[in-house]
Amino acid sequence: MLNLTTLSTNAVKPVIPDGYSPNALEQLWFNIFSGDMNPTIKLALILFAWHEFVFYSRFFPYLILDQIPYFRQYKIQADKQVSNETLLKVTRHVSISQITTQLPMMILFKPIVETLGMRFLEAPFPSVPLIVLQNVFFMLAEDTYHYWGHRALHWGWLYKNIHKQHHEYQATFGIAAEYASVAEVLILGIGFFIGPVIWSLFSMGAWVAGDACDAGGFLQWVLGGCGGHYASSQYSLHVFTVFMWLALRLVLTVDNHCGYDFPWSIRHFFPVWAGADWHDYHHLAFIGNYGSTFRYWDWICGTDVGYIKHTAKKAEMLQRSGGAKKTN
Repeated sequence: MLNLTTLSTNAVKPVIPDGYSPNALEQLWFNIFSGDMNPTIKLALILFAWHEFVFYSRFFPYLILDQIPYFRQYKIQADKQVSNETLLKVTRHVSISQITTQLPMMILFKPIVETLGMRFLEAPFPSVPLIVLQNVFFMLAEDTYHYWGHRALHWGWLYKNIHKQHHEYQATFGIAAEYASVAEVLILGIGFFIGPVIWSLFSMGAWVAGDACDAGGFLQWVLGGCGGHYASSQYSLHVFTVFMWLALRLVLTVDNHCGYDFPWSIRHFFPVWAGADWHDYHHLAFIGNYGSTFRYWDWICGTDVGYIKHTAKKAEMLQRSGGAKKTN
């Protein structure tokens, strides 16, 4: 029978090489997991708290900009306002979804990726170049998965029963980035984990046998009470990198739904970047521009044709408007 009393304690200890002195950040991380709460549950709760902090702290500045008339010139669909009722409705739905759907996914993340060799309480933390390299790979993997998964959700029954809710509002706004059905959160949410899992599969070491699971089975494995794992290597995924990836992904998805296109937006300097202008058209037209971070899949597959025509028409109208002003 599963002994929840035993599993509630923290049986894991920091792994520190001989002669190495952890820095302040590493020591803080070790201290966080020195208590009695189960490490799987504690990590999920910390990931969730980090998610909420980054998500809402990224959204609030755009909420403030909505109240400042000067910034309306950068609003992509300036004629459409977000009412307080809409904001409350979306916030309520997103908050419930984050607790009931995303938190359970975070709980399952640790046992799956740790089995594949993810470093959890190992020092030293990964170097900055390795973190950057891994996050670039994660962006590419997520974007590829998102393009094809998102495109599939626009087909007939899948759109009507799964994806339609996310298209309830034609003009995007930051917090609506996570306004979606449970099924969509599960389907497209997998994209966040695709990169870390693939990286772990290609960087894991030899298999290390662990204790056999008893009657507790799956729950016992999730809570870290049984099962083996693959040894980690110097290039293995570290949970610290996961925190950086989560922050990056949240900033990108909120920015894509912010509804603003500034002169300093990345897409003006890096043409392959998607950005708010790109994704806003997707919500306006309900089709095309399926990529999440980059544009190349839409370029390759020709699903950006509508956007190209739309931007050309806008440029022509702007040119005519400018010419009319000069004549007057």
